[in-house]
Amino acid sequence: MADSYHHGNLRQALIDAGIKLINENGEENLSLRKVAAACKVSHAAPYAHFKDKEELIDAIKNNVTERFMDELEAAIEGRATADEAIIAMGKAYVTFFHRNPDYYVFLFGKQNITAHLKMNKEYKNDYPPFLLLRRMYLKHLKENGLDKSYEEQEIDMVKIWSIVHGMASIACMKGIRSSIDWNDLDERILV
Repeated sequence: MADSYHHGNLRQALIDAGIKLINENGEENLSLRKVAAACKVSHAAPYAHFKDKEELIDAIKNNVTERFMDELEAAIEGRATADEAIIAMGKAYVTFFHRNPDYYVFLFGKQNITAHLKMNKEYKNDYPPFLLLRRMYLKHLKENGLDKSYEEQEIDMVKIWSIVHGMASIACMKGIRSSIDWNDLDERILV
């Protein structure tokens, strides 16, 4: 992430600076004034893009989620089966956060992510990447002729998400040394 803004997309620079400041100092210590200072622009400049701190935080969450969804959707595009799509999603999940560790910290350490693991009903307000995984999992059951109870489905979803989320967490940690190439994961590590 850039430490300052230099004649590019100010809105994106403010978002990037906001993520960094939140991760370093906490959301409660964020201000548009501090974001402006980090981008080396006037204190009034952020107000051309955001009416207040809450609007900036919402924009950060939406921006990170959109980028994450773009990666996941690109990963599953053209996959012949749901099983292939789920593995591709897992790889994309880990790689995305390895490349963007500030996003991981922001989303999963600072924000409330809504995801209903109960499989008997779909909730429209669930986190979009989770809904995509849920759709691929249900497609996996159908393609493989599997008849599982809602409880078994929920357990499967927890297992699948835990594997990739845990790997992404490890890939984002500073000081972890491994021979694993987080940007080119071998699918054996995910299954």
